[in-house]
Amino acid sequence: MQTTSQISPLLGGEQAQRGLLAGLIGLLLVFVYSLVQYRALGLVTVLSLIISAVLTYATVVLLGNVQGLRLTLAGVTGLIVSIGVTADSFIVYFERVRDEVREGRSLRSAVQTGWARAKRTILIADAINFLAAIVLYVLAAGGVRGFAFTLGLSTLIDVVIVFLFTHPVLTLLARTRFFGQGHRLSGLDPQRLGQTGSTVGVKNALGTIASRRAAREAQTHQEA
Repeated sequence: MQTTSQISPLLGGEQAQRGLLAGLIGLLLVFVYSLVQYRALGLVTVLSLIISAVLTYATVVLLGNVQGLRLTLAGVTGLIVSIGVTADSFIVYFERVRDEVREGRSLRSAVQTGWARAKRTILIADAINFLAAIVLYVLAAGGVRGFAFTLGLSTLIDVVIVFLFTHPVLTLLARTRFFGQGHRLSGLDPQRLGQTGSTVGVKNALGTIASRRAAREAQTHQEA
């Protein structure tokens, strides 16, 4: 059984404003969490989220002028949920990089190796969210479709931001002295991350010893 209800434009506008306020509060909380958890590295998250919000707003305005899209309360809810989706992508990437630093890699190497491992997880998670948004948009009706549309739109923008902004910026920061040498406020300090030794250096040393031993054995065999 399907039912519909109507509300006045004034009440609907008030609810939409409250929804936007809730989204702004959620965004600020993510900012605070990022700065506390990742210190200076959290600024990358803050900038990425700001750019994502600007792109999302610009896209909604553009579609509103061209296609007559109207942002409903359900659509605002989709935007709020997308904040968590976007934050998850940054957390996955940053934690992968920090894991590489813990294992003794330099930051430049950790960024590249961490990105190679994180991007697959990010793409899979965003693909699932996008497919869920498509299914919900096709099967649902009314305001729920607005939720599905904004969620799918935000998911696509998340992929663009992570690939074209977050990763390139972190690659550039890895070349700086502040981040590259693991300043204690950078969020990438090896000691604060619990690095116990240079695992990569040990592996390289073991490889060198094995190579020298093999060379000596080969030389001895030739002399014999």
